[in-house]
Amino acid sequence: MCHPNTERLIDYWRRRARPGAPPPRTAISPADFADLLPQVVMVGRVCSGIYPIRLAGALVADLHQRDLRQQNALSLFSPRDRMDLQTSLEMARRRPEPIVVIAQAHGEDVAIGMEILFAPLAGPDEGPDRFLGLYQPLTLVSRLRGQPILSFALENIRRGGPANEAAPRLRLAALDGRRIA
Repeated sequence: MCHPNTERLIDYWRRRARPGAPPPRTAISPADFADLLPQVVMVGRVCSGIYPIRLAGALVADLHQRDLRQQNALSLFSPRDRMDLQTSLEMARRRPEPIVVIAQAHGEDVAIGMEILFAPLAGPDEGPDRFLGLYQPLTLVSRLRGQPILSFALENIRRGGPANEAAPRLRLAALDGRRIA
């Protein structure tokens, strides 16, 4: 299960996607999720392995304490995790579906949990050439004590969507109206 903000953006993406294809960039209106814009990133794709950050919301810039525009998104992750992320991003382009990265965001001497969404978007040539992203802290960002995020350590990559329907599904159980599993 993802954070409700991540789920909300995934649902938004799915409502605009076409069968077997990602939504076109023109189908995405930032006004539809204005309250999430500080957490949103737009990541481009030059070629496999080169994913420049095109736009970053205010929270994203504050967490890194720098302007991330034109920086390769892979460079934000530890060197040992970059190939796994690159492979997942390329798979998300071939099988148009969002991926959610679960990572530890490391400062100088502290870390916080983070979900990072990457949802492919189609450009003018109909091929996926961008990713709509979302930074969703899973713990209080105040734990960083003013330190910038220096790198991410990948814990898990969740792939979803029709291309992975054979994957086991989580079943929810409720007790007195509260979800317990």
